[in-house]
Amino acid sequence: MSDAVDVLVKRLNGLAPKTALVLGSGLGPLAGEVEGAVRIPYAELPGFPRSGVSGHAGELVAGRLSGTPVLMLNGRAHYYEHGNPAAMRPALEILAGFGIEKLLLTNAAGSLDPQMGPGSVMLITDHINFSGTNPLFGEPSDKRFVGLTNAYDAGLRGAIEAAAEKTGTPLYKGVYMWFSGPSFETPAEIRLARIVGATAVGMSTVPEVILARFLGLRVAACSVITNLAAGMTGGELSHQETKDMAPLGGKRLAAIFKAMFAAGADV
Repeated sequence: MSDAVDVLVKRLNGLAPKTALVLGSGLGPLAGEVEGAVRIPYAELPGFPRSGVSGHAGELVAGRLSGTPVLMLNGRAHYYEHGNPAAMRPALEILAGFGIEKLLLTNAAGSLDPQMGPGSVMLITDHINFSGTNPLFGEPSDKRFVGLTNAYDAGLRGAIEAAAEKTGTPLYKGVYMWFSGPSFETPAEIRLARIVGATAVGMSTVPEVILARFLGLRVAACSVITNLAAGMTGGELSHQETKDMAPLGGKRLAAIFKAMFAAGADV
């Protein structure tokens, strides 16, 4: 970890952002709007993941967004790629070691609400871990007993809501349910998800939230809705649909983040 932190300190040449974003599907173009960007491929950072998912670039981008110092992870590792729920732990430990204090997570997700269709943006207020696994399996210290009652930071959520209102961007709120993937959910699983209170479903983010809270970071997360969940339309789901639809909501979420950073609100 120290080697990667040393690389960041050297390459960023005095830039010391306190906020990091993990860019999921549809958010990659936001990395292109960073001013004075320093780009570091994950391969040059010891411990960083290698994502094999199309649409995930695999680079760290640092600079200023709307005038505020920021660090972005353009691409992530998923549990379904490696069978390791802690695949993002080394990267997040490096960010914490570098001085990051706040983590904004994004993902592509399927909607369980017919009114929240493709292209919508949802602020995650809570999550349900349906995967049967946890990124803290094997952690030997008592720190593994992480409280998640306030996993999604109220201050950061408020800043995102204020930025959405300022930009006139509709912002849904709801509960994200983590399925392990990589296969999509069945209609029966979606019916179960509705019964237990989920609003959207996806294959990422929850491990990173748990790890970030374990590391003492403040966290907020948003989903870009790419489809209505299995059984809601009669059609089959596909990753191509995710890639095609994610940019629609991605533009809206990017506008929210830019307004949030421009306001300097809690970031």
